[in-house]
Order: sequence, then structure tokens, then C-alpha cells
Amino acid sequence: MASHTDDSHPGPAGPADPAAARARLLTAPGPGGRARRAELSARTDDWLAALFASAGAPAGTAVVAVGGYGRGELSPRSDLDVLLLHEGRLDPALPERLWYPVWDSGAALDHAVRTPAEARAVAAADLKAQLGLLDARHVAGDPALTAALRSTVLADWRAGAARRLPELRELGRERAERHGELSFLLEPDLKEAKGGLRDVVALDAIAASWLADAPREGLDAAALRLADVRDALHLVTGRATERLALQDQDQVAERLGVLDADTLLRQVYEAARTVAYAADVTWRSVDRVLAARSGRARRPHLRGFPFAGPFGGASGAARRGAGAVSRGAVERRPLAEGVVEQDGEAVLAQGARPAADPVLPLRVAAAAAQNGLTVSHATVRRLAAECRPLPVPWPDEAREQLVTLLGAGEACLPVWEALEAEGLITRLLPDWERVRCRPQRNAVHRWTVDRHLVETAVRAAAMTRRVARPDLLLVAALLHDLGKGWPGDHSEAGEVIVRDVAARMGFDPESVETLAVLVRHHLTLVDTATRRDPDDPATVEAVTKVVTTLPRLELLRALTEADALATGPAAWSGWRASLVDGLAARAAARLAGDAAAGPEPAAAPTAEQERLAVEAARTGGPALSLLAQAEAEADTAGTEPMGVRLLLAVPDRPGLLGTVAGVLALHRLAVRAAGLRELDPIGAGPVLLLSWTVAAEFGELPEAARLRADLRRALDGSLDVARRLAERDAAAPRRRGIPTPPPVVAVAPPVASANATVLEVRAHDAPGLLHRIGRALDGAGVRVRTAHVSTLGADVVDAFYLTDAAGGPLSAARAGEVAAAVRAALG
Repeated sequence: MASHTDDSHPGPAGPADPAAARARLLTAPGPGGRARRAELSARTDDWLAALFASAGAPAGTAVVAVGGYGRGELSPRSDLDVLLLHEGRLDPALPERLWYPVWDSGAALDHAVRTPAEARAVAAADLKAQLGLLDARHVAGDPALTAALRSTVLADWRAGAARRLPELRELGRERAERHGELSFLLEPDLKEAKGGLRDVVALDAIAASWLADAPREGLDAAALRLADVRDALHLVTGRATERLALQDQDQVAERLGVLDADTLLRQVYEAARTVAYAADVTWRSVDRVLAARSGRARRPHLRGFPFAGPFGGASGAARRGAGAVSRGAVERRPLAEGVVEQDGEAVLAQGARPAADPVLPLRVAAAAAQNGLTVSHATVRRLAAECRPLPVPWPDEAREQLVTLLGAGEACLPVWEALEAEGLITRLLPDWERVRCRPQRNAVHRWTVDRHLVETAVRAAAMTRRVARPDLLLVAALLHDLGKGWPGDHSEAGEVIVRDVAARMGFDPESVETLAVLVRHHLTLVDTATRRDPDDPATVEAVTKVVTTLPRLELLRALTEADALATGPAAWSGWRASLVDGLAARAAARLAGDAAAGPEPAAAPTAEQERLAVEAARTGGPALSLLAQAEAEADTAGTEPMGVRLLLAVPDRPGLLGTVAGVLALHRLAVRAAGLRELDPIGAGPVLLLSWTVAAEFGELPEAARLRADLRRALDGSLDVARRLAERDAAAPRRRGIPTPPPVVAVAPPVASANATVLEVRAHDAPGLLHRIGRALDGAGVRVRTAHVSTLGADVVDAFYLTDAAGGPLSAARAGEVAAAVRAALG
């Protein structure tokens, strides 16, 4: 490619043939990357300076590099973004004398000719032009002219930041919608996709506004990596392309000295995630600053109750602001023990002790996700720096908090990404490292392996009402493809891994076995349904032989759908769903014949239970004891046990379950598990024995004497529990909340019990939930003979064995009425 420049005027250090010199630079051995981009920019400067000198430009003119060229970051096929700046009148032929040699050389040129006033006016009207001018750099001519323009443009940018930054953010959103997220695409656009080079430019522009700055750790290295891959892509293809196509990835990897295309993609994905997370953190900072400047400090959207003392009365902080703890102009609202909300983010409470609380990262994450919040960057950094690893096996609370985090559905994603950015996920789950940023070279899959696992858990969160063990469904969803980080069949490898992981999480042996079955056979149901004859008895047997029980079949059916939906639109269809449902229904019918009729016989009462029952029968009032959980259940490294056992014996009377549950709700006691049974210890009439596992919402348990006194008052009618709870609800600000599946209230088939009607309730946990259920049952005039209440993460799975006044099962019509009443109470 020949230049129209005169060979006798090559410029100060410029070549006579710029195209040939450029080619030699790009093919020569030696350093690439930033050094080569800077050298390419410098040689281009020399060339344009020589052209400027030979063109006879008058005083009061300057050549200014803008955009990527202005930053000194020319890639092999980058456009040359150049501005010819001038004062007064300009010879119309001068720009042609400058631009034609550039065009003739084959270089792509993006040029403009403007006065400083015109450049400023264009910048005011065109955000992209203003962004380019933020990187203005002097190349040739009058340096004072360039310096004045830079000062003016930066001053205008800072003065108009409140108007321009929201516009910049909207541009980024539009790009993300068009080009997707770089860190999950098999053929990503290195520049325009979310987490790409365009976002790096936006972060620099935000920093130039002086309103906020990005977290810089790892950001420069990530930007360099993306730019290096872009350079290699330009050289491999010979085109100014930003799309890392499949057919080019092996050559790009080879040029960069990377092992293979998969390794290249993992490096690109890691870099993109660093950029995307930095952008998310920075934009939240911008939002806070702009809201404060406009006098519209963001009001947190809260769904729960104000913080209260252990006896249900509002604390001083709650009386000041419905649970808000005021610190000057900052409001901090409690979310969980050691976790508060501030400025729309979850942050650590002032008294939090990360070094002494290894469960804190999961508690912060769960509280944030369940309230639709993100975790502040400073909080995640502090947790990563100060928290020690969880003991093995995990404390019960850690497992519950992980399930609660996953059960938040879509709200889990930004929280998970924040933990991932600081390495907390691989600290919790070391096996995660093998699937992190791992590409899936399958057109059906939309995501990397790790994101697919989280997306499967998000899908599964919408299906928790379908199963009796939502915790196992969510954990199986998160772990089902861990085997893809190992050689061989990923289902077989995954089974081995999940047995170890589940045991480290503290699941009991039966739950470990269920998780292993789900992971090993997560493809069995859909493969069998689509590839085998549905009418062949051997087809049904192939499934029943694997799952062996109805609860496992429920879990496998839900996991199958969640996995397919998280894979991509081509992996699940109405046809596949109908085949899977048909096979699951036939397998369920086969397994139903083996289902046990009624609950397992209750264990004999303990000595403590008998003592309380006798005391209640003799006194006619409640007998209560608060027992710490066994030391074996506590963290051997010194963490608090998840809750305490509360034993309560009360002479049977109407309205008992709802009343007792209401008193516990007043005292901020969250029910983790509960059981109800009937005893007659001295032959004087039935005594109901309630065994509860409870935990204080904010870590402070009530005194047993105060709890007993409130129970007595509630039972004798002097404490109106329902009114107190209603008043507290009315005074509390409502959180924005997160979408959750609607509650399911169903009457179990008669085979479930020969002596009672079993009412099953599956719902999202909430303060006072059991109180509302109990009141509805009491209002329906049925007796609760026994009850089994479980809270698994953020979901409750309850079974109530109901009888009529005569002690027999309810009629079908009556059972339907009771179910409708409970459903209405849950709203």
C-alpha cells in the first residue's frame, strides 16, 4: 500500500512507507501487548506529525488523537480517530492533504475538522463524541490548543456528570441487551459485550467525573488481557473484528502461547467477570452519589419487621425509625445477625466479628438475596480478608444459609457474583474451581458450567413447592454438573464428588445418598422418556429402580426440568415435558404401592418430656424448658449452635397451636422445626407436648421466665397475640421483597394416614407464618393431633394430622374447606 507522502519528507522519526513499517512491527518478534500498542501509536504519531508538517498547516491548528488512539492503545486493525483542531478560517484543502495519504495507506480513518467551540458543542450534544474527547492527546501542531480543549471538555464532563452518567449507563444496558455477557458467550464480542473493552472505557469516564472510581484490584490486568486477545484476533483474521469466533479461537490461543481454545476462553471469561463486577460496583456508587446530590436519598425497600428486643417490644432503635438505626444521615436496618441494610446494600453491622464467625459470609449473602439486595463491595472484601474457613462438617446454620441463598431465585445471581469476585465461593466449595469459567462447547448450552449450575438452582427455586425436601433440590441443582471438571462421564464423577461435598456440608447419610442419586441420574428421566418405549414395563422399572422412593422421584422430576430450562430453550419443550411427566406419573403409581401408610411411630417420650407433661397436667398451665442443642451439633471451632430446643407441655385446649406460635413470633423466635404429640401422663386428660427448634432472628434469645409468662398471658387471654402482631406489621416498612412461588396447601391422599387427615403446607418462610396457619386451623374447628414442621432454608414444609371433634379423619368436603381456609390465611 503506497502513501502519497513524499519519500523525502518522512517526518521526524516516521517511515517513508508507513504501511510497510506497520506490517514489520506487527510481525516482528518481541514484546506484544501493551508495549506493541504503545509503539504502534507512537509510530502513527510520527507519521501524522510528518504529514502535518508537509501539508503546510498554519499556526493555530493541531492534530489531536481521540478515543483508543488517544489512549495510546492502537490494535493492529484499530481505526485512527483523529481531530483536526483549528482557530479562525482554515484552508479547505488542508484536511485533504492530511487525510488522503492515510486513506491511501489502507488505514481506517475516523476524522473530523472543528474549532474548539464546535468540538465542545458536538460533545455537549453527542455523548460518544464527548467520551472520545475525554481521551484527547496532542499529536502535532499547537499544543496549547489541544491543552485548552482537554481542560474545557473535562470541565464540561464533570459539570454535567449528573446528566451524562445516567445516559452512559443506558448505553451500556443497550449494548448488553444486544451483545450479551462476554463471560458466558462461546463467540463473544470482546469490545461491545458486557464486561468488554467498552465497559473499561466507561469506567475510566466515571473516574474522570470525580464522582466514583472502580475497584482497581485486578481491573488493569483484566483490561490488558482482553486487549491482548483482541490484538491476536486482528492479526489472525486480518480484519478489524471484535468477535472471537469458534473457528479463530485455536489460532488466537496459539498466537498468545495459551494451551488451547478452552484455556483461552476461561482467561477471557475471568477477565470479563472482573470488568463486569467492577462496573456493577461502580454504577451502584454513582447511583448513591447522584441520589444524595439530588436530595433523594434512596429509601430501602423492606419487607420484614422492625428490629425488636427479645420480648417482642420494639427496641429504642426501632421506636426511632421502624427498625432503622440512625448514624447521622445514614440509616442502617437490621436484616440478620451481624447484617444490616444501608443505601440499598447489605453491609456488616457495627458489632459483627468476621474473624469469629465463619458462617457470616453465607448469612450476609442469604440475607441480601432474600431481601433483593446486593452485598457491598467493601463488605465482601472484608469477609474475604477476615473470615476463617468453615469447619468440617459445616455447622447446621451454614448449610441452611446456603439453601436460603439459593432459594432466593434470580436475586441470588448478583450476590453469588459478588462472592465469586473475591474468591469466597471456591473457599466454601473447593471443587467449584474446576468448573469456574469452564466453557461448554455445545450449541444447546447458553452458559459456562458454573453459571449453568447457578442458573439451575435459580430455576429450581421456582419448583420448591413441588417437593418435600426443597433443600436437597436446590443443593442438587447447584452441584449436579460438578463432574464436568473431571475426566470421564460427568454424572459418574459428579456422584463421587457430591458424596464428599454433601458430607462436608453436614448432611445426614440418607440425604447424602439422595443427593448422590440425583447427581448420578440427573439425565436418566429425560433420556429414558425420550429414548425408551413408554409402554414397556421395563422403562418404568428403569426409573423406579434408580429412585426407589416417591420423594426422590419428585426431586428428580423437578431437577430434570430445572436443568433443562437452565441449559437453553432447545433443551426443554412441551413435547419433552409431556414425555417426562408421563413416565414420572407411571413411576409414581408403581412406587405408591410401596408407600408407608401413616407416619412412623413416635419415639417414646424422654424423661424431660414426661416431667413437663406431668407438671402441665397437675398445674393446668404451661410447663416449659429451653435446652441448648447438643454440643455435637455446635461448631467445634466455637461458633454458636443454630438454635435451641424449646419443650412445652400444655393441657389440650382449642387454639393452642396458633397461640403458642404467635408468642414465639412476638419474641422474634424463628421456628426451624417443630413436632406436636399428645400424652396423658397421669390419666387426667390429654396434654399436648410441643417440641420446637427455634433460633433468635437477631441472635438474642429471650429469658425462659419471660417467655413462660407471656405464654400464660396468651393462654388466659390477657395478651392478645394477634393484635400485637398486627400492630407490629402495620408499623413496619414493607420491603420490596423477591418473587417466590405461591404457597401450596394440599390434602394428602387417604393412604397417608388411616386415623387422621393429613394437610400438607409448603410455603416461603415469613415471621408469624405458623401462627397464621395455626389460627386458620383453630378457626376451622379441627384438632391437630400431631404435626411435623420443618424449615429448610427459606421454605417451610409442614404436615398436620387433623381429626374432627370425634377423633376421626375429616370428610373429603370438610378437608377441602380446611385447606381453603389455610390457603386464604397465607394470602
